[in-house]
Amino acid sequence: MQSVEKTWYDRVEQGEFAESDELLDEDMATSEEKLAVASQWQLMWWRFLKHRMAVISAVIVLLLYFIAAFSEFVAPYDPEESFVQYKLASPSPIHMRDAQGNFHAPFVYKIVRTRDPKTLRSIYTEDKSVLYPIRFFVQGSAYKMWGLWPMRLHLFGVDAPQAEQGVFLWGADRLGRDVFSRTSYGARISLTIGLVSVVVSLVLGILLGGLSGFYGGMVDNVIQRVIEFIRSIPEIPLIMGLGAALPADLPVLQLYFGITLVLSLIGWTGLARVVRGRFLSLREEDFVMAARLAGASEMRVIFRHMLPSFFSHIIASLTLAIPAIILAETGLSFIGLGLRAPAISWGVLLQEAQNVRSMALAPWVLTPGIAVIITVLAFNFLGDGIRDAADPYAK
Repeated sequence: MQSVEKTWYDRVEQGEFAESDELLDEDMATSEEKLAVASQWQLMWWRFLKHRMAVISAVIVLLLYFIAAFSEFVAPYDPEESFVQYKLASPSPIHMRDAQGNFHAPFVYKIVRTRDPKTLRSIYTEDKSVLYPIRFFVQGSAYKMWGLWPMRLHLFGVDAPQAEQGVFLWGADRLGRDVFSRTSYGARISLTIGLVSVVVSLVLGILLGGLSGFYGGMVDNVIQRVIEFIRSIPEIPLIMGLGAALPADLPVLQLYFGITLVLSLIGWTGLARVVRGRFLSLREEDFVMAARLAGASEMRVIFRHMLPSFFSHIIASLTLAIPAIILAETGLSFIGLGLRAPAISWGVLLQEAQNVRSMALAPWVLTPGIAVIITVLAFNFLGDGIRDAADPYAK
């Protein structure tokens, strides 16, 4: 008995799938055409989007720089604002359901401070009869956005006087200051010092490395001997020595640029070596010779033809160099040779971890270190994604 339903092969033979196959062929042809005419940056972008960890890391990096740019708005309190009644208070638990089992918007209970009669240690407990809702876009302590516009608007907070209650996402330090607010303010210096140092290293590396690789001869010998001399000195003692050479009484802004300059003078040699090697391999290529024969100047040959051919690799290298700069600044500030109070950076905040009493009673003072770890990992994954995308023709 012949089946009433047609098999898949019968439908194919009768041409029922012809239209869909034509559409599929058209889509494939369109995709191949797009790949054939796509620029190098488009190919890099499409390949980068396939690297899931790199995309997630890019979102984290953008979020961190948003916090750094708008730290006054993101932080619920002024970084120097002290809650004397909440010294070394633990992170505030955020609740969604009260003691009776009723659901609410996110809130915190009132914190009551008592003392241990034997050790005199402060003990913080929740008074579950009083709750404070956490509200967004609340009016709080006054500040100047980027030092220009007076504002009082904060991203979140509680509608309660300072003497009664505060919300401490990451706890409070030994002076009663909110660790989250101080970490948000510290992100501005710790993250921007990496960018500024990398920009200076980029200029020095491309300029000196390009001159070394393009001209060769005596210019190459002099620049390479300088690079070898700098790289022969142990990096950590060199950074410590240059950091210690900065006067301790410098204003915060001058000290910031001094540390940036120190880190830049150390970090440009690696990039210069990479640029030199690429220039040595490219200066004899056909497109470079064609540009010279066409009458292009040397600067045009360098910046218009040679540099763009491997600029994607430079971007990947710089992305991987930023976390090294952040770690160097954090280390210098932690041991007292970098930024110092009243400046606020992650390294300065980690100086609190040198206090044994604070570490024993309040381990959350190490939270800025977690921010450093997250930032370094995010930049490393982002750099890996950019490095893979820099060669869009690789299989």
